Amino acid sequence: MAIDMSQFYQVFFEEAAEHLATMVALLLAIDPGAPDPEEVNALFRAAHSIKGSSGTFGFQDMMEVTHILETMLDKVRKGEAPLTDDMVDASLVAGDVLKNLLAAHRGEEEADREAAEAICHRLEALCRALEQGGDAAAPAPLAVPVQTGTGAVGPACFNLHFTLACPPEAMATQLEQLRVELRGLGQVETLRAPDATGDECHLRIQTDLPSDNLRSILEFVADAASVRVEPQALDAGAEAYGFFAPHDEPVAPATAEPYGFFDPLEPSAPAPQPEPYGLFEDIVPQAAGAQESEAYGFFTELPAPADPIDVAPPSVPSLQADGKEAYGFFEPEPLRVAEPAPESMAAPESAPRPVAVPAAVKKGPPARVGASGDSGSIRVSVEKVDQMINLVGELVITQAMLTQAASNVDPVIFERLINGLAQLERNTRDLQESVMSIRMMPMSVVFSRFPRVVRDLSQKLGKQVELKTIGENTEMDKSLVERITDPLTHLVRNSLDHGLETPDKRRAAGKPETGTITLSAYHQSGNIVIEVGDDGAGLNRARILAKARERGMPVSDAMSDQDVWALIMEPGFSTAEQVTEVSGRGVGMDVVKKNISAMGGRIELDSMPGVGTRITVRLPLTLAILDGMSVGVGPETYIIPLGYVMESLQPERGMMKSVSGLERLIQVRGEYLPVVCLHEVFRIHGAITDWSKGIMVVLEADGQSAALFIDQLIGQHQVVIKSLEANYRRVPGIAGATIMGDGHVALILDVPMLVNMARRLMPVAA
Repeated sequence: MAIDMSQFYQVFFEEAAEHLATMVALLLAIDPGAPDPEEVNALFRAAHSIKGSSGTFGFQDMMEVTHILETMLDKVRKGEAPLTDDMVDASLVAGDVLKNLLAAHRGEEEADREAAEAICHRLEALCRALEQGGDAAAPAPLAVPVQTGTGAVGPACFNLHFTLACPPEAMATQLEQLRVELRGLGQVETLRAPDATGDECHLRIQTDLPSDNLRSILEFVADAASVRVEPQALDAGAEAYGFFAPHDEPVAPATAEPYGFFDPLEPSAPAPQPEPYGLFEDIVPQAAGAQESEAYGFFTELPAPADPIDVAPPSVPSLQADGKEAYGFFEPEPLRVAEPAPESMAAPESAPRPVAVPAAVKKGPPARVGASGDSGSIRVSVEKVDQMINLVGELVITQAMLTQAASNVDPVIFERLINGLAQLERNTRDLQESVMSIRMMPMSVVFSRFPRVVRDLSQKLGKQVELKTIGENTEMDKSLVERITDPLTHLVRNSLDHGLETPDKRRAAGKPETGTITLSAYHQSGNIVIEVGDDGAGLNRARILAKARERGMPVSDAMSDQDVWALIMEPGFSTAEQVTEVSGRGVGMDVVKKNISAMGGRIELDSMPGVGTRITVRLPLTLAILDGMSVGVGPETYIIPLGYVMESLQPERGMMKSVSGLERLIQVRGEYLPVVCLHEVFRIHGAITDWSKGIMVVLEADGQSAALFIDQLIGQHQVVIKSLEANYRRVPGIAGATIMGDGHVALILDVPMLVNMARRLMPVAA
């Protein structure tokens, strides 16, 4: 029965995408003037892996591109050609083409056949140029000479044992493709192919590649646990145990060659014994009956003394009787007549002796750790992870309901129930944290694509740019990682186009010709903060205001810098003199702001003329579960994310201060904070209005503080975030909703918006 290979496509798509990402990262990091041999080899392996898997699954278009790319990289790897900037550029374009073809095979976009054909011609032209100019000036080899199993430098012979990881009907095709690949690396001989007796394959190859490279090639198409790469055992000189090269001529007893290490010595007597290779003094011939097998092929047998003195105790074997124990390294020493040794010092008859390694296994490589193919990770679909997170969220709600139901029982009578619920709460929290960590991904996944963006755009704009990244290991929710990529890409392009000056202008301003763009990420108060900064000219306040007046926007010179900078995020607003393919149409920053707001985040701008601009994006750390403090205002319950809460206190009359006749400030340890009355924001009836009877919760968000006036503190909970906007509409001051333990819905407060509201209403307090 034929096996449908399409069921394995998803694995190929994921692995090919990983190889492409690795290849692009290496190309961006490599120095064409002095390339690291390891990086060149890694580039070759990535291209080779994509080529092999593409051919296996029948994606000929990808295989054609990677075949030519692999040929070019192979010449560089072998030192037959130098690595040039043109090669790096062509390889990057080839990576783009492969990404397009991969997306086309996934059904995500149309394949650009013209681009694929163009890059093939470009790579072929580079290869032809290398062949024509290769003899004139061959560069120094990049690769380190490979040491074969015999310790010599040069081609070596390896036996390859493996079992193909494919259906039986596809094994013949798969093996032939593998042979074609291996023939490009050396001479290949097929000793065994899959048949009715078994699926194991046995090939022999003579190549200058190390065994690890051969193993990597085999593990891509074969079961990793079955792969064995063994140096070829030598036919001649088998007794050399792999230490000496084989000798073509048979060893004659009278003129035995010392394995190619020493010149033959003239015999001192016409005796038929072989010479001791010039290492030892002449020895008296051995007595008859001596064994020959114990010489291990290294030396001739040592004879026994001419007049052996048979005085050794029976329990002590004679070292000179057969010459076994000396192994040919020492001269025989006559035994002295002595008293028999005590029994405690006598060697027992069963004492172990050194055992020679059998010749059949002398060439076997050491066992590799993790030969079973376990990579330490598994691939799981996002849908399964999301389903698990949803189930954990329901478990959190159920646990809260049980805790709420048990809050009215007698803790003495139901002690075991209370303890069990407490243990359930701890286990639920641990489970929630473990499950949430599965969805967390490092920011390096996002940052890794920007070196290519900066490189291509800087070349197009004629600017010199250095990209710095900070906090690549900072983690955020996977759903946010996928959605933040496009906004950040626009911010980086905007900084490069509008922010950084040309080298001439930077030099005239006393700056280095190379500008700097910095990407940083860090956690702050339950949020992840991403900053995009540059050391360019900064925003031009007068120019922004003039452009706003041209468009009829209500602006004035008295506006704060923050309000002026916010104008560039208005739809259609642009200060570019002319429209280019990079910018100038005014359809960028407003889309960025809209996308970030849809993720529950905010964007802020700071700029200083001549110094640079910094754009700050604040996003929630996760969109699923958070720790919150429940508070009561009248009959309603609200949730404050715990990361924003600094402290809570009951105010006294002397702490309240008035501004413009209204008591809207509270003095807390010498600092005046604006007050937000929650019952006024949401128009709640029946709430406490007397300052001395309520509770003040001090909040901090985005480096600013404010006090929130509420009726009471209820408790601390883990809450599951439900989107209010998806189920109803967006409400100012509300970040989401959750289901409490008693089954009713509580709203989650948008603390940064409330703090910003308090600061705007009380500019004097700010």
